[in-house]
Amino acid sequence: MPDVVRPAPTRRRLLAGAAAAASLLATPAIVRGQPKALKIAVLLPRSGYLAPAGQGCHRGAVIAPKVLAEYGHAVELVHIDFESNVDIARTQAERAINDGAHCLVGAFDSAATTAIAQVCEPRQVPFVINIGAAPQLTESGYKFLVRNFPTGGMLINNGLQLIKDLLAATKATPKTAVFIHANDTFGMAQRQGMDRVFPNAQMPFQLLESIAYDPKAQDLSVEVTRIRARSPDVVLVVTRAADAIKLVRDMVRQRFEPMGIISPGSPGLYDEEFYQALGSLADYHTYNIPWANPKAPMAQALEAAFKPEFPTFRFAVECFNVGFTFEALLVAAQAFKRAGTVDGPELMKAIKQTDIAEHVMIGGPIRFDEKGQNAGIPSAVMQNRDRKPTVVLPSAVATMAPVFPMPGWQSRT
Repeated sequence: MPDVVRPAPTRRRLLAGAAAAASLLATPAIVRGQPKALKIAVLLPRSGYLAPAGQGCHRGAVIAPKVLAEYGHAVELVHIDFESNVDIARTQAERAINDGAHCLVGAFDSAATTAIAQVCEPRQVPFVINIGAAPQLTESGYKFLVRNFPTGGMLINNGLQLIKDLLAATKATPKTAVFIHANDTFGMAQRQGMDRVFPNAQMPFQLLESIAYDPKAQDLSVEVTRIRARSPDVVLVVTRAADAIKLVRDMVRQRFEPMGIISPGSPGLYDEEFYQALGSLADYHTYNIPWANPKAPMAQALEAAFKPEFPTFRFAVECFNVGFTFEALLVAAQAFKRAGTVDGPELMKAIKQTDIAEHVMIGGPIRFDEKGQNAGIPSAVMQNRDRKPTVVLPSAVATMAPVFPMPGWQSRT
């Protein structure tokens, strides 16, 4: 075999070869450095006084990986209970980031959500809010936070307009109302929203008084006595499940029967705990909030995953907490897929560019403005009927007609 004549090595060839080798060595290192799944810490109040809602959100997080995988998204979730305690929420957020979480999701409670945001911001770790309405969350200049949930102002504006729609549909004519609300971060934010919006809302009734209460109180007998003394036609409420139960029980004990109890936008009146504790007394209360779209394919996929995982719970009751928690995880997972990196600033950039048309809750595409707020989330009029949340307005999506005034306590079966 003839000898193969090879060109003599030159300095240029040696340098080019070294550069190529370095490139080949470096490229796999970059690829190896990017995980296949996004590690998300989900911080929720799964114990303590907010546990009913926190557990509902948790159920949404538990089934999320399976449904997200059906849509081509890979996530690794770390489930964290902050025990309805703001200080623990802050500490657990720090720990989650130190343990390698690429993104945080939570936290239902506005005060805890604020604490977590204060941790994520300097660490440049994206934070996607599942539920938390305090306006300051997207008014404080956070760069590593988005919220796929209405602000308190949005809930109040939508809620008051829908009350007018409810009264028009039922031809009811209440003349007076009292507003009672929890004195926590969310409740006080709703009070501020009510103080700002109600005077110009042209409501057909007069607001006589606003009353704050401690959601950790043993009962609300003192507050109900104050309400009863005013004898309003309508009681507007911002509650959690446990204190909503106390409120109704004390109204029944004191034989106070308003035309209706209406929430312009808060949890509490639709939780499973509320139905189980009050039975027929849980029916006919009305709440104006966003809700899952039963016609959406992704909502149907979520329900299909929910039923076998949690056979003792009803998706129709849980879908608010489950749906918004799932959507927060969807936002993070979809952004990771587009960004192709877990680098905080790059991942956050992708989250801010979110445009998701197919999702779970009613409303248009999930998009965020320059403050990180999804400003396009509508509400519906929901009413408890046969101990089940039921859409009664708008009529285009309603499954039953609204009933107002509500039947008296003694007439319930």
